[in-house]
Amino acid sequence: MTSFIIGAHANRGIPTEWRDDADHNCPFCRIIAGEMPSTRLYEDDKVIAILDILPLRRGHTLIIPKAHHSRVSELPLEYASAVGQAVTKVANGLTKVLGNTALNVVCNQEYAQAVPHVHYHIIPAPSLNSSARVEPSEQSKENGIPLSRREMHQREFESREELDEDEGKALAVRIRASL
Repeated sequence: MTSFIIGAHANRGIPTEWRDDADHNCPFCRIIAGEMPSTRLYEDDKVIAILDILPLRRGHTLIIPKAHHSRVSELPLEYASAVGQAVTKVANGLTKVLGNTALNVVCNQEYAQAVPHVHYHIIPAPSLNSSARVEPSEQSKENGIPLSRREMHQREFESREELDEDEGKALAVRIRASL
């Protein structure tokens, strides 16, 4: 989730799915278990890195600990360390392959976090010659009322394009080769 929606999530209640003992229909847990497809860039015993299926930009990658924890503040140190190492390793590979050293590395906790499983986004910044997208407003144009969580997520997803499977596979091969 991009920062344009963060303010609107302040003071909202915490949904029940944020409990760490919640039913593990978590999409990231299912990807880790091999029950859902993904384009994996990196994996070790504690972490996976996959291309985001709705990338903000080409190369948008998720770094996900294999242990299910909803909040980064509760992530055991051994997993936090492994995630940090993976972020550095994958960021290095992305910058080599994309020829762009500008990156955003983001980890949200509760608000602006679409999946209740700790994950970091590595998002390549737009290059100077690309056309930057205009971010959707945090408020409805009709009445100026802050958008609901669902409306914000809808706008965020509408601004993205689904990862092309062939392009994702080709990019993954190049990134893995640079790790």
